[in-house]
Amino acid sequence: ECIERGLTYCVPLKARLKLYCTDPEHEDFETIVQDVYLGTIPYMTHSGTFVINGAERVVVSQLHRSPGVFFGQSFHANGTKLYSARVIPFKGSWIEFATDINQVMYAYIDRKKKLPVTTLFRAIGYERDKDILEIFDLAEEIKVSKSGLKKYIGRKLAARVLKTWFEDFVDEDTGEVVSIERNEIVLDRDTILEKDQIEEIIESGTKTILLHKEDNEMADYAIIHNTLQKDPTNSEKEAVEHIYRQLRNAEPPDFETAKGIIDKLFFSEQRYNLGEVGRYRMNKKLGLDVSVDAKVLTKEDIITIIKNLIKLVNSKAEVDDIDHLSNRRVRTVGEQLASQFGVGLSRMARTIRERMNVRDNEVFTPIDLINAKTLSSVINSFFGTNQLSQFMDQTNPLAEITHKRRLSALGPGGLSRERAGFEVRDVHFTHYGRLCPIETPEGPNIGLISSLAVFAKVNNLGFIETPYRKVTNGQVNIADEPSYLSAEEEEGMKFAQSNLPLDNDGNFVNEKVIVREEADYPVVDPKVVNYMDVAPNQIASISASLIPFLEHDDANRALMGSNMMRQAVPLISPEAPIVGTGLERRVAKDSRILINAEGLGTVEYVDADHIKIKYDKTDEERMVSFDSDSKTYNLIKFRKTNQGTSINLKPIVKKGDRVVEGQVLCEGYATQNGELALGRNMKVAFMPWKGYNFEDAIVISEKVVKEDIFTSIHIDEYSLEVRDTKLGAEELTNDIPNVSEEATKDLDENGMIRIGAEVKPGDILIGKITPKGESDPTPEEKLLRAIFGDKAGDVKDASLKASPSLRGVVIDKKLFERAVKDKSKRAKDKISITNLEHKYSAKLEELRTILTEKLFTLISGKTSQGVMNDLGEEILQKGKKFTLKMLNAVPDFAYLTRGVWTTDDHINALVNELIHNYKIKVNDLQGSLRREKFTVSVGDELPAGILKLAKIYIAKKRKLKVGDKMAGRHGNKGIVARIVRAEDMPFLEDGTPVDIVLNPLGVPSRMNIGQIYETVLGWAGQKLGKTFATPIFDGAKISEINQLIEDAGIPKHGHTYLYDGGTGERFDQPATVGVIYMIKLGHMIDDKMHARSIGPYSLITQQPLGGKAQFGGQRFGEMEVWALEAYGASSTLREILTVKSDDVLGRAKTYEAIVKGDDMPEPGLPESFNVLMHELRGLGLDVRLEE
Repeated sequence: ECIERGLTYCVPLKARLKLYCTDPEHEDFETIVQDVYLGTIPYMTHSGTFVINGAERVVVSQLHRSPGVFFGQSFHANGTKLYSARVIPFKGSWIEFATDINQVMYAYIDRKKKLPVTTLFRAIGYERDKDILEIFDLAEEIKVSKSGLKKYIGRKLAARVLKTWFEDFVDEDTGEVVSIERNEIVLDRDTILEKDQIEEIIESGTKTILLHKEDNEMADYAIIHNTLQKDPTNSEKEAVEHIYRQLRNAEPPDFETAKGIIDKLFFSEQRYNLGEVGRYRMNKKLGLDVSVDAKVLTKEDIITIIKNLIKLVNSKAEVDDIDHLSNRRVRTVGEQLASQFGVGLSRMARTIRERMNVRDNEVFTPIDLINAKTLSSVINSFFGTNQLSQFMDQTNPLAEITHKRRLSALGPGGLSRERAGFEVRDVHFTHYGRLCPIETPEGPNIGLISSLAVFAKVNNLGFIETPYRKVTNGQVNIADEPSYLSAEEEEGMKFAQSNLPLDNDGNFVNEKVIVREEADYPVVDPKVVNYMDVAPNQIASISASLIPFLEHDDANRALMGSNMMRQAVPLISPEAPIVGTGLERRVAKDSRILINAEGLGTVEYVDADHIKIKYDKTDEERMVSFDSDSKTYNLIKFRKTNQGTSINLKPIVKKGDRVVEGQVLCEGYATQNGELALGRNMKVAFMPWKGYNFEDAIVISEKVVKEDIFTSIHIDEYSLEVRDTKLGAEELTNDIPNVSEEATKDLDENGMIRIGAEVKPGDILIGKITPKGESDPTPEEKLLRAIFGDKAGDVKDASLKASPSLRGVVIDKKLFERAVKDKSKRAKDKISITNLEHKYSAKLEELRTILTEKLFTLISGKTSQGVMNDLGEEILQKGKKFTLKMLNAVPDFAYLTRGVWTTDDHINALVNELIHNYKIKVNDLQGSLRREKFTVSVGDELPAGILKLAKIYIAKKRKLKVGDKMAGRHGNKGIVARIVRAEDMPFLEDGTPVDIVLNPLGVPSRMNIGQIYETVLGWAGQKLGKTFATPIFDGAKISEINQLIEDAGIPKHGHTYLYDGGTGERFDQPATVGVIYMIKLGHMIDDKMHARSIGPYSLITQQPLGGKAQFGGQRFGEMEVWALEAYGASSTLREILTVKSDDVLGRAKTYEAIVKGDDMPEPGLPESFNVLMHELRGLGLDVRLEE
């Protein structure tokens, strides 16, 4: 209904909010609980789409960098390797630790503010040099004494020797005496201890000093000592203030504020969140066991990251591979919506705070504080404008299901096309069984948009998993459920191919097996194999798995093949392929376009529009359901899809048939008998035909056109708005000034063309008149007009006319209008709304009665276990026996939480299901009531300023034409170049003419030999009346095909002599003949053919517009001008650049000259020259033309 009426399919969101005061002083503040309406949320349909303003949209999942820590490297201009560790949170500031060319380690906060790592350490509580050195165990502590220090002369100091003292001074404002800590450096780090310095150390009053350890390991940590040298601070206070200055570019007001800012950045749950995934990845990477609930950074995290980074610098660890799928995760629809919802809620919180501050003393309720618009506007803008919310590709069922399984690396928070390099786009070994290596678009998005592989699924952390069979000690556990592994769990495992020979017990037959281990293929003993693939097509996506003999095609052509199957137009009478891959039925079922039976039952009634089935239900199922046993399915009839193709379903069951669960009840929309059927099987010959199939062109038999083999139905929607203009309202009418009666004969009183009318170019589809602005009429004219009511003069024709290429039949029309408001209408509305409310409250009452009866049947005689509502109030007291009176007294069943009703678990489950079904029914009723009230009071929802909206739907039957694009499933595409009479086509020895002639030169250089296999096997199948499933990478062997050819009695490899249809003579060479599956693509000549004589011009340059949609001209560009110059065709050139383009006066004069038959005038100045002059003047140059 939403699709038909152009609305959004959504659910209202209500929340029970409680406004209460936490301050104990205000005990008089009463707590208010209210149901608050928070706006509407688009609701996903059962086929995974959203209906937004009548159009089906899909939210594509995004593949982005997983939160966590990443170790990377880069090269400095002078060739030094620089290492870095980045912590990417779910939300909050990024922090990066990196080394520079002087072997000093810095921390970067949010990619801009740079400070030495040791400063950060001091700020988070490791105040003295000693504390920092102790973290890494870098120094030994020596007690200060004259004799004690003599032993260590010649050793290096690891930490500064500081002299600290306190200075007292009087605060000018308060007059208090404040003591301030001061320090002075006595000896710097890395000083070699000498005899005369011992005195200084003792004088400074230092108790202990730190010396470098004499240890080989310590060389690794030189970077820490270097960093300490660079560190400008000596205490926590200094460090904290230094960081505050860096971040805020201002002096800190006091120590507390400065300390707070660091805590807020990384240690506050409000501002910083690693997320469950981030914490999981962090623990995995750093080998920590921090609890999963710790969503903020810990000191331990930072220290471990720095230790790892030091390992990296010393080549004792590896950098991360950013394209490894364990470092990329999927953000599904739900997660993207949830983050938008969070944005909306935080905006709402802001408005609530503001409103509370404004209304300080008034009494306010939750409803007063909350503005529902904030939330729904965020959600709507997400669906309307976000890059990942896309108009669904609905050309055929395969296109739909592929679009929903697509993964994009683009979008907010992802990559951009320009910045993405080759590495990101490349196939990675972790894509095995997760992302399809074949199906990706050609062009700038290649590799950034990919498809989920057939068996892949996304786990709850957002990583893609793929199934394997467990192998223990060389034996495959075939009976067990397959285990799903993520890319991370796969590391270091060995995987055998799925079609390796096994014996009956599941042991490998071969002594050595080839396995896959990360990016390598070693040959190993079966005993060390860990897992085995589940199927050969595990690595490919749905589209690629539908190409038979894919293993014989070049990958680039397979890519084109899988992309073109998505553009196949649904035909009037499609046919499932003779040579398929066995996946066709599954694709048709999972696209959820067809209607499947929901259980065992009998067909009660069938016609073209409905199927009614009576299901066999158990008593319990009847008990918890509010519906009857029979269910009626409405078949979709000629519904326009997003791409203008049509969905038209036909029943394939008869009255009285028994159906089982999952059985397909109808066909149509590129399916036949429940199987995907994108095209037709065609008798093909690979041979040249009079040069007409040069360069991939296709020669086709007239029989194909006559028998409607490739005919499809396309539906176009044309709409016209009726607006309220300054001069008065426009109106729809069939009485249009200066138009013959012949032209308006098919229009009804609203000016809309009748259903069933044939439309030709130029016909009026919707008649509309607009008030025409004219000079104010004189009083005399006004008088005459008032007497004779002559209004014809002041309106002009603004009708919608059929465009030059439009031919078809009107199949539907719709008129949406607002309800007109006047006194009598309002009074009537009031009555009808009251009636509606009575009608629906009676229905709700009846529903409630049924519910209480059913509930009582279930729980009579049982004792209540205490049933609560959603506020935690006990509604049905614990320990009381249930009575009908008790049940009738429940205020509202919809608010009961799924509580424990009785001690019997089975009955509890039934009760919960019953109440759940009741809630669904109540919501349905409330929704219908809301819609009906809306229709009465407001009419149809239309944008502001629009009074009416008229829509006309026109169906066009498109036969195959010269210029249409066709393709096979192997990337073998071409354009129909000639349609030949059947008697002129080459024919076989028995006189059968072929349907289609393809050029043999299209095969060898393209290396898609799969089409030849398919052709030969298809012919055998047609002769034997069989269909074949040859799954990819596990297809028919050449020996099996040869056997079938023999059985069918056709020539080997399909090589046979053909005869010329024109002369009847035999051709010299045998050609490959067979049956190939061809599809018609959505690029049809009718949509592209275009010509212009006169038409619209661009406003500023006065040049013709471009493109078919604007009825534009062809661009005569730079190179074309050169061509005319080269021929010296000066007059033609002058004409093209002036009167045929933007010489405004010249255009008018030329037209006049042609009409009067005079000579051509001299061309004038092109308008673009004037534009150039104005632009130069805009730059402040005074340009003048000399006469």
